[in-house]
Order: sequence, then structure tokens, then C-alpha cells
Amino acid sequence: MPLIATFTRFARHEATPGVLLMLAAVLALLTANSGLSAAYYAALDKTFSILLDGGGLSKPLILWINDGLMAVFFFLIGLELKREILEGKLKNPRDVMLPGIAALGGMFVPALIYLVFNWSDPVTVRGWAIPAATDIAFAVGILALVGKNAPASLKIFLLTLAILDDLGAILIIALFYTHDLHVEYLLFALAPIAGLLALNLARAHRVGPAILLGVILWVLVLKSGVHATLAGVLTAFFIPLRDHYGKSPLHALEHALTPYVNLLIVPIFAFANAGVLLKGLTLAALFAPLPLGIAAGLVIGKQIGVLGATWLLVRAGAARLPAGASWRHVYGIACLAGIGFTMSLFIGGLSFSDIARSNDVRLGVLTASAISAFLGFVVLRFAPAPRPADPAAAPAE
Repeated sequence: MPLIATFTRFARHEATPGVLLMLAAVLALLTANSGLSAAYYAALDKTFSILLDGGGLSKPLILWINDGLMAVFFFLIGLELKREILEGKLKNPRDVMLPGIAALGGMFVPALIYLVFNWSDPVTVRGWAIPAATDIAFAVGILALVGKNAPASLKIFLLTLAILDDLGAILIIALFYTHDLHVEYLLFALAPIAGLLALNLARAHRVGPAILLGVILWVLVLKSGVHATLAGVLTAFFIPLRDHYGKSPLHALEHALTPYVNLLIVPIFAFANAGVLLKGLTLAALFAPLPLGIAAGLVIGKQIGVLGATWLLVRAGAARLPAGASWRHVYGIACLAGIGFTMSLFIGGLSFSDIARSNDVRLGVLTASAISAFLGFVVLRFAPAPRPADPAAAPAE
């Protein structure tokens, strides 16, 4: 079964999610600018309904993808966050400080740069959070392609930075992208939350009841006006790390979901959201405030924010560079942090609903992500070999 073995190795390779994202984006670009363009957009606008006695959910396919499938994506992020907080990279505050401050810098500076370009427009100013995000799968995929030229500590640094970046993006969505709030549905949502809490406190072995309650929570949160993907994160935090048998439902669920999210859900999202219309596109269009603000925020803002925050902490003696890494390695990571892609496209969809601005968002995100991926790969590929770790420089336990 050499073909199956090859596919299995491909599916498990760290670079695979990033490669599939790139392929999905390229396919979306080709489809949106071909004879299939009308069918592509018509399919995304096709309404699908789940009704009971005339009431229920009725949404275009694009919203089922962005609100429904992406809730599973955020559910997986929630599982990863809980695991990292309880037993992983986010457990020790000392280990979190450097990538945490770098993540904050990498969110604040890009948003500030975007606002510089769009402050005078009360409509486009709503997209300030678009360049604040980092795509974990894409960035880690590019880092994996670099190979042994990057020290192992860089992957931990990038993963921690990107996880905290995702946490920041989740908070931004919750605080700034909630419209037409219906409080009664939030009150109804307390019932499934209470059920989830009871299952967590009982350290329930089976996750099926929790998933069912999570689906009910998703519907109620969607109806409330709060973005429904947050229900995925909330449900994840109620999945027990250890059940009453000593096993880990959280680990098992995360392990089971990861290939489906990375190899199916995220590429579907990319295909549905990366279709930039290139007809009539001019150089001037790329330099319009909206796409330019996004591109400058991701490419330049991430580099300044991540590298600048890291430099300040290290120079102040509050932190040390990742083991074996040089400043060129850190600069390469700062470049990779500019790959916004999935999360940036997602926030862009929350910011603007009209076709013209949505196209500008895609143009800015895809351009910036491609530039950032290329810069990060080149910088890290041709950086000096990792330095031997200095035991004397290691912080005391």
C-alpha cells in the first residue's frame, strides 16, 4: 500500500496545512476569474435552510461555512488553548512573557498602521483588526519548509505567539464584532452552558453530550447576535482534560479533529473566501486605503511589532532569545507572523459585507500573506546555522 503510506505521511507533515491553504487560495483565484465565476458566486450565495415548523436557520452557503464550519475551527483552537494553559506552553508565565509581548506588539502596531491609512473613512475604519491576526497553519507550514536551518525553539516561539494571537483575535471578535444584540438568547444560552459545566465537573468520559450541548449553544449564540464561532471556543473549555478513568477526552478530541480541520475545513474556508476578482484590477487599486492598510499592517506592522517588542524585552534584560536563535531568526518569525490569511479573511468578512470592499480585503490579505511567506522563508532559509545552546544562559528553574 505505498500510495496510502505516502498519503498518510503527507497528511501528517507539518507543512501540509499550509500547502493546502495555498492550493485552495490559488484555486479560488482561478475559479473567480474564469468562466466558472458566475457559478462560483452563485453557489456561495445559494440559501440553505434548517427549519422546524417554519422556524429555524436560513443562510447562504458562505455563511454556513463562515459561521458553521469555522465554529469547528474555533472549537479546535479552544481545545488547543485549554491544553496549552493547563499543561503546555502557556502553563509557565515565564515562558509566555516573550512571545506574549511579541504577540501584543504584533497586534497593536498593524492595527495602528491600518488606522493611519483609513482613519478618515468611517466605513473602512471598521476593519482595523484585519491585519492583527496570524495564520498558525500557514506560518508553521512555511517554517517546516525551512527545515533544520531554523532552531527547534523557533517553532515553540512561533506557536506560542500565534496561539496568543488567536486568543487576542477571539477577544476582539467578542468585543467589537457583535451587532444587534438579543439578550434573551444569551439568557437561554445559560442552560447549555450549565449542562457543559456539570459534565466538566463530573469529568464525563463521553464527549457526545457535550458536543450536542455545544451545537445548541452555537444556535443560541448565533441568534443572539454575538458571533457564533465563539460558542466553539466556549464549548471547548468545558471538555475535561481528564475524565474519571484518568483518560483525556480533550486530547482524544483534539487529535481526532485536527486532520479534518487542517485538511478539509480550513481549505474549504480558503476556497470560499479567497476569490479575488482581478478583472479591471489596476496598480492604483492595490494602493487604495483599504487593501494598502491591510497589506502594510501585515507586512510592515507585524515585523515592527513582533521584532520591536522582542528587542525591547531582550535589551531590558527581561527575557532571552529562543535557544540557539539569532536576531535574524527572530526577524524571520516576525515576517511569518504577517501571514494573516484565514483569521484575517475571517475578520474581514465580519467587517464588510459589500462585494467591492470584500474584494479589497481579499486583495490586501492575499498580497500581504504571499509577501510575508516569501520574506520569512528567504530570511530563515539563508540565516546562519542555529547557535549551540548556552547552558549558562538558561534561566534558573
